Amino acid sequence: MSRRRAAEKRPITPDSKYSSKVVSKFISRMMIDGKKSVSRACVYGAMEYLAEKTEKEALEVFLKAVDNVKPMVEVKSRRVGGSTYQIPMEVGETRKEALSMRWLIAAARKRNGRTMSQKLGAELLDAFNSTGTAFKKKEDVHRMAEANKAFSHYR
Repeated sequence: MSRRRAAEKRPITPDSKYSSKVVSKFISRMMIDGKKSVSRACVYGAMEYLAEKTEKEALEVFLKAVDNVKPMVEVKSRRVGGSTYQIPMEVGETRKEALSMRWLIAAARKRNGRTMSQKLGAELLDAFNSTGTAFKKKEDVHRMAEANKAFSHYR
């Protein structure tokens, strides 16, 4: 981490279809090798899949899915007197969003399915219903923090 000053936040332009900054961030995180058009097609395909399966507005379902995967606490390693402790820490808002998107994308990539948009759609649907791999990851992180609650005074 730089000691000089905090990096300035770049303005994010909302995506063209849903006018949402969260969807725009998700598309950028999804991207591999700078191929944004491919990423955009996958995300929009997944959104159509969500709208078709839930019969609700796709953006609403997407935002709820991302929100369900956001962690409240996480553990961070800290060396105290020669031993390393896993200390539970609260997660900031930007990191919550980044972690949830990262977990959703990773879970979708590992999933079995036909196309990436279908895999992503299925993972988002699972996250919306509070199931699936990404949601399980959040639960594991919370469980780890709960188990290490005794070390919270090292904060």
